[in-house]
Amino acid sequence: MLSKDILLNAAERFGTPLYVYDEVQIKFQYASLKQAFRRSDVKIFYACKALTNVNILKILEQQGAGIDCVSINEVQLALKAGFTADRIIFTPNSVAFDEYLEATALHVNINIDNLSLLEEFGHHFGDAYPVIIRLNPHIMAGGNIKISTGHVDSKFGISIEQVQEIRDVVERTKVSVKGLHIHTGSEIKDLEVFVKGLELVLETTQYFPDLTIIDLGGGFKVPYKPDEVGTDMEALGEKLADAFEAFQQSTGKKFQVWFEPGKYLVSQAGYFLVRANIIKQGPSRTFVGVNSGFNHLIRPMFYDAYHKITNISHPEGGLKTYNIVGNICETDTFAWDRELNEVRPNDIILFNNAGAYGFEMSSRFNSRCRPAEVLVSGGSMKLIRRRENLEDILEGVVLD
Repeated sequence: MLSKDILLNAAERFGTPLYVYDEVQIKFQYASLKQAFRRSDVKIFYACKALTNVNILKILEQQGAGIDCVSINEVQLALKAGFTADRIIFTPNSVAFDEYLEATALHVNINIDNLSLLEEFGHHFGDAYPVIIRLNPHIMAGGNIKISTGHVDSKFGISIEQVQEIRDVVERTKVSVKGLHIHTGSEIKDLEVFVKGLELVLETTQYFPDLTIIDLGGGFKVPYKPDEVGTDMEALGEKLADAFEAFQQSTGKKFQVWFEPGKYLVSQAGYFLVRANIIKQGPSRTFVGVNSGFNHLIRPMFYDAYHKITNISHPEGGLKTYNIVGNICETDTFAWDRELNEVRPNDIILFNNAGAYGFEMSSRFNSRCRPAEVLVSGGSMKLIRRRENLEDILEGVVLD
């Protein structure tokens, strides 16, 4: 955990808005997963859509992680970060077949979640390029409907009820299936959700004799609110190991287990620093207007997500209740009726747990530039992405 002094120093040196990441925390999160799943043959693939800065990817590559990519550009970033093709999974959805061809040319692992694309892939490659198939397990789970991906109405995966159709495609095209994949959602702390998903996948393995991999996705709960608890990873590791060992004893089959955590690896390592522009007293609310908005951190508006917010410039100030709002020409409220130590203009306001889907979902809305990113590593701070400027906004614009 980074200290208040380090964060204030970062704001002074690099300006605000600013994302700051803690390398030690990222390494700790990865090590904790490896420890939790020590009884099983497990590989961890970082779901890089959470945060794709190549400097962050390099940290996880050096720890031995694989990487889960949902676009061909994420695949290219992974390669630049040093990941070899065998440590990369390509897991897109709703993409054209051409994008799959680009991925196969790079020799990465392919995950298919669409029957028609599976058929096209099979006709094109036959059994020459084994694939993983993403199933939709029809399990409703996750902290928000927008991040629930395994329910019956989700666009993700091939329905568990269409296994026979998958088998028909495999029979017709001779496509080789090396793995089955599910991902039920994000922010899941109920261990039985993972166990139920695993049971469905294990039951389905009987139809695919060449399977060597079961990919259980990610979705581990990260605590955001003070009274929240995350997924009990040690307990989950034990439950899954027991299930795999029992299955192996009854069938003789053994699988390598893949996980694809994103938020779990980087969320708690990230801090977002903004500056208080104005304090505005209304008839029923006092507003703190900061020099950022949903163009830099959209999670509170898009997901109704909670972030702990602290005035680190004035920790001795008396507690007051504020609405913390952005400078975008929309209703971009970060928090309603939040108690903070008294906020003054130019105070530095800290958002905790901002490493995942913060910068990554940022934009240039209102023609405001994206912030800088800084990595704290080995007691030093280094800039890993410069702050944008007007030239960046104009880049690519075709002028008469």
